[in-house]
Amino acid sequence: MGTDLRHAAVVALGDLGRSSDYCDRADAGHGLAAFAEMQEALVPLRELVLDPGDTFVTRRTAEALLRRKDRVGLTIVASALAVANSNHSDWIHTAIVDVFSVFSDDRDNAMRLCEEMSRDTNDRVALGARQLHKVLAEIDPVLRPYSAGRTLS
Repeated sequence: MGTDLRHAAVVALGDLGRSSDYCDRADAGHGLAAFAEMQEALVPLRELVLDPGDTFVTRRTAEALLRRKDRVGLTIVASALAVANSNHSDWIHTAIVDVFSVFSDDRDNAMRLCEEMSRDTNDRVALGARQLHKVLAEIDPVLRPYSAGRTLS
C-alpha cells in the first residue's frame, strides 16, 4: 500500500505543479523533492526547477532538491543548471549558496558527488555537474569539523 500512496502523492503534486498559481507550483516543487527518486517525479521536478512563470518556483524547488544532499537531488539541479537562462541560473545559484554555506562536510560531499557526476554519460548532467561544482567551490562554509590539535584563535 505504501508504494500506491507514494505514487498518488506524486500524481497529486504533479497536478499541483501545473497550477496557474506560482505559490501552488512552488509548493509542488518543494513537496515533489521528497519523491525525487521516483521516476514519475522527474519530469515535473525538471519543469518546476526551470519554471517559466516565476523564479520563486525555481528557487524553492532547487532548494528542496539540494536539501536532500544526495545524488538524485544534485543530478536534477545540475541538469537544470546546464540549460538555465541567466535569471534561472541566478536563483539556482542562490539556492546552492543557501543550502551549502553552513556545514563544510555537506559542501565537500556535494563537491565529491559533482566530480562523479561530471563524468556522467548524459552530457547535460555532466555539464551541469561541472557548473554546480564551480559554484560549490566558491562557497566558504561557516562551520567546519573540529579536529584535535587545532588551536582556536
